[in-house]
Amino acid sequence: MSELVRNLSLILGSTFLAFLITLLLIPRFTKFLIHHRLGKQIREEALTGDKTPIFSAMHAKKAGTPTMGGILIWGCALIVVIISRIISAIGLSDRSLLNRKETWIPIFTMLAVGALGALDDYLNIKGIGKTKGLSAKFKLAWLTIFAGVGAYWFFEKLGFSTINIPWVGNMEIGWLYIPLFIFIILATANAVNFTDGLDGLASGLLIIAFGAFGILAYTKGLLILSAFCGVIAGSTTAFLWFNIPPAQFYMGDTGALSLGATLGVIAMLTNEVLILPIIGLVFVIETLSVIIQLLSKKIFKRKVFLVAPIHHHFEAKGWTESKVVMRFWIIGGFAGALGIILGLTT
Repeated sequence: MSELVRNLSLILGSTFLAFLITLLLIPRFTKFLIHHRLGKQIREEALTGDKTPIFSAMHAKKAGTPTMGGILIWGCALIVVIISRIISAIGLSDRSLLNRKETWIPIFTMLAVGALGALDDYLNIKGIGKTKGLSAKFKLAWLTIFAGVGAYWFFEKLGFSTINIPWVGNMEIGWLYIPLFIFIILATANAVNFTDGLDGLASGLLIIAFGAFGILAYTKGLLILSAFCGVIAGSTTAFLWFNIPPAQFYMGDTGALSLGATLGVIAMLTNEVLILPIIGLVFVIETLSVIIQLLSKKIFKRKVFLVAPIHHHFEAKGWTESKVVMRFWIIGGFAGALGIILGLTT
C-alpha cells in the first residue's frame, strides 16, 4: 500500500468513524437531554444589559429545545482518539491520533473550553445568574487565562515566534506571538459562539473551516493533525444531520466555545493565522456586527442593525431561517475554498 493511500485511509477512516459513532449516539443522547429537561432558555438581555424584545419574539418557540449537544461532538471526537490509541497500543496500527507534537494541545483545548461551556449551558438551563449563565466578563477572564497559558507554552516550550505572511514568508515577531495567540483564541471562541444562533449555521461553517484546515495541515506534513480535523468535521457533520432547521437539539456554548478555541489553536499550529480570517470569513463578519452594534449604541445611542449578530438582523428583516443559513453557508464555502487556495499557493 502506497504512503498516500495509507495517509488518506487514516484521515478518511477517522472522519467516517467519528461521523458513525456520533450518528449512532445522538438519539440516545437526545433522549437523555429531554429526560433531564436540559432545554435551552432564550436570553432576554443583550451584552449591554438591554432587553431584547425582537430576538425574544423571533426565538420564543425554541425555548426548551435540548441543548449541550456540543458535548456529543467533542465527546465522540475524544472517543475516536482513544480508539486510535488502543489500536496503536495493541499493534494493529503504527499511528495514533493522540500525538504529543500535533494533537495534545488541540485536544486539551477542546476539553478544557468544552467544560467551561458546559457549565455555562447548565447554569443557563437552570436559570442561574443575572444573565442565565456565566457572565460575559467571567468567560472572557477564564478564556484569557487559558489562552495565556497556551501562548506561553507555544512560545517558550515549542519555540513558536513567527507568523506566515502569504507570498512573503515567515516573519519573526518575537514575544508579540504571545498576545497574538491570546487574541486569536479569544476571537475564534467568541466568533463561533456569536454565530451559533440559527439552526445549523455554526455547525455547517465549522465543518467547512475544519475541513479546510485539515487540508492545509496535510500539505504541511501534519498528518495526525489533519486526521484530527477530519474527526471533528465528521462528528460535527453527524450533529448537523439533526441540527438543520428545525433543529432537534443545539450545540450550546460547550460546542461553540470549545470548537472555536480549538480552531484557533489549529490555525496557530499550522502557522496559518492570517488565513484564518479568510476561511472563517462569516465568523469575522458576525463578530464585527456585534462590535459595531455595541459601539454605535454606546457612542451614538442608536442601533446599526435591528438585532446583532447580523444573522438575526436578516431574520428580523423577513428572511426565513433556512435562507439565512444557506446563504451564509455559501459565503463560508467560497471563503473556505479561497483560504485553501491561498494556503497552498503561498
